[in-house]
Amino acid sequence: MADDRLIIAGREFKSRLWVGTGKYKNFLETQKAIEVSGADVVTVAVRRVNITDRSKENLLDYLDPKKYTILPNTAGCYTVEDAVRYARLARAAGVSDLVKLEVLGDEKTLFPDTAGLIEAAKILIKEGFVVLPYTNDDPIVAKKLVDIGCPAVMPLAAPIGSGLGIRNPYNLKIIMETVKAPIIVDAGVGTASDAALAMEYGADAVLMNTAIAGAQDPIAMAEAMKYAVHAGRLAYKAGRIPKKLYATASSPIEGML
Repeated sequence: MADDRLIIAGREFKSRLWVGTGKYKNFLETQKAIEVSGADVVTVAVRRVNITDRSKENLLDYLDPKKYTILPNTAGCYTVEDAVRYARLARAAGVSDLVKLEVLGDEKTLFPDTAGLIEAAKILIKEGFVVLPYTNDDPIVAKKLVDIGCPAVMPLAAPIGSGLGIRNPYNLKIIMETVKAPIIVDAGVGTASDAALAMEYGADAVLMNTAIAGAQDPIAMAEAMKYAVHAGRLAYKAGRIPKKLYATASSPIEGML
């Protein structure tokens, strides 16, 4: 599996587990969990985290830019204008032109506003951003995002922070089969088995935050997620046996005395 690298827009990533940085007790816990997870892509909310004032304690001081790809995201943005503005702010601060684009449509569910998402993506792509859009599990929307120039899509498994796991595996499978771009399952993972299952379905990566940061032992959960994503990827590549209604003997009787 050493050569099984994830490539998006010409950028190569070793780990297929991507992690967020919110909800930890402090920056030291954040740093330790990320290190243990083995992730090399780390998302940072531009709107909620200080990444521009270098005179104050800064999350980026705890993340080695030589080790991690910092992925700014527009979390908390409910309008196209806000999402575009915070993406521009991240680039102006020298963080990255790679952006996880979120345009939320509802404060209770945090479901994406897909019309606004597509509009904001078009603006940012035209400005040279590499846009990774957080979207719902609609295969049509996913295809439209790729068609306008997004090099990958990030469909939710369940509402952000819900821990419900994959609520609609059938839509995710359709997206994976029909969209010709990497699929990063984002939001809703609750435990290691959810991550493994997403990878077994054929996801190219899994992004999570609350499942690790909100665990009773975030460091241990970060390690569990590392193994889960790796195991799920191995199982997907190995090819599972078909499901059958009745038993099939593990030891055939042909040739027995």
